[in-house]
Amino acid sequence: MYKFPKGLYVDVRIEETFDTKISFKKLTLQEQKIRNNRGAFIRVFDGRRWYYSSTTDINGIQAQIDALAQMATPNREILEHPIVKAFEVNQETIMEYDAKSVTDIPAQEKQELLESYLTLITDPTIVHHSSFYADNKTVKSIYTSKGTAVTFDKQTCGVRINLELSCGEKKNQTSISKAGVFFEDLLNLEDFFQTELEKNIAFTRDAEPVIPGEYHVLLGPEATGVFTHESFGHKSEADFMVGDETMKAEWALGKRIGQSLLTIIDDGTVPGNGYVPYDDEGTKGKKTYIITEGILSGRLHSAATAAQLEESLTGNARAVNFEFEPIVRMTTTYIERGNRPLGDIVAEMENGIYVDTIRHGSGMSTFTLAPDRAYKIENGQIAGPVNVSVVTGNVFSALAEVDAVSEEFELMSFVGGGCGKMEQWPLPVGFGGPYVRVRKLKVQ
Repeated sequence: MYKFPKGLYVDVRIEETFDTKISFKKLTLQEQKIRNNRGAFIRVFDGRRWYYSSTTDINGIQAQIDALAQMATPNREILEHPIVKAFEVNQETIMEYDAKSVTDIPAQEKQELLESYLTLITDPTIVHHSSFYADNKTVKSIYTSKGTAVTFDKQTCGVRINLELSCGEKKNQTSISKAGVFFEDLLNLEDFFQTELEKNIAFTRDAEPVIPGEYHVLLGPEATGVFTHESFGHKSEADFMVGDETMKAEWALGKRIGQSLLTIIDDGTVPGNGYVPYDDEGTKGKKTYIITEGILSGRLHSAATAAQLEESLTGNARAVNFEFEPIVRMTTTYIERGNRPLGDIVAEMENGIYVDTIRHGSGMSTFTLAPDRAYKIENGQIAGPVNVSVVTGNVFSALAEVDAVSEEFELMSFVGGGCGKMEQWPLPVGFGGPYVRVRKLKVQ
């Protein structure tokens, strides 16, 4: 397809995107935007340094390759360079979403769907709300001088409603979100939205300040997902370890950091926000066991980090769009399903905190989770709601304190937001998992 210069490694990533955004402020339409975009990211490597270019001129890609090659120094041994040797060679076309593409749904139908859920907002406790419907269909093609030629599509869509609630002196801001890969995944969700509205109204009305301290904490699937992503997933991204001997020692594979009930996985083959059948270097998406039965067993790689640490590719080189180079990023990261019923786990807790939903999280060696809805656990039962500002802990200490993992399990995607790293934000990722009990975390 392209004429690749001799003595250099070259890869080309072409992206074609379709996006819809329909937003409301209360019941007033604010925006209905449909956008198509095409662009490419080109890299040339001569064994010493990379040369990059980004363009929206798809017809000018060859000229971009030639211009970058002029800056590079041809290397007859380029194919023997460890990074170049690490790159996979794949040739495949995977088009999963053409038959049910969001591009085929009229914008008016998308708007009417969102409006149908807004009619559920009638309680005076909700003093203001804004909302949006969003979707994305992306087709990527990756070509390399080693022979890779892959094309695939991915798709997401979702509805998000942001709420401002007031009940006397008690105020609250929260959101309700539901995402899927097909438009039909968003249909007939009245019961879901009604239930979430009622939960948020009751929480605003009844929540009392938590008594700060160390608690036995039960994380719901959403909270488990954010905890896994923020507190542990970022530490598994291998670019943090390159050149950092302290980090590598802390992350020594084979080290036990939890009980045998704890397994953490990153899987690019799961449909949803983190779906990566091929990463942005043309590496096939994989299921990577980061922790296996309590033992550190893997980390996430690009070709560069895999070569430098002499480990296998994992399919985690991702860029937020065609304007950026791929760096090591998560896909769908989660704690594996356990074998204990949730009811039995709760029944063992005399005095604890249940974190149902999360506003946001952050962390590396230490982590912070800001709960949205949280509840007391008293005498083996989930009791009244409590306002919790943050739940904090040390990553490895917290993982060692995980003492129960439920058989109930949910993976999820969200619309709006995403993962941030360096200047690349927001990158869509998936997360979730089972209900997870941690023996001791700081709550305030």
